Amino acid sequence: MLAKLVTVIPGYARRGLESSKKQERLSKSQWITVDRIVMLVMLFAVIAGAIIFS
Repeated sequence: MLAKLVTVIPGYARRGLESSKKQERLSKSQWITVDRIVMLVMLFAVIAGAIIFS
């Protein structure tokens, strides 16, 4: 038998979705800049991980 659990998480998720609608969308150049930063951070994390765990 399945039990229906009542949690507070869905209430927080709904609030978060409403607040995200108010934010402006990023332009294409901003997306490219953010993507480059994320890729550089990931590259440095891989290099650091290789040095630490080798």
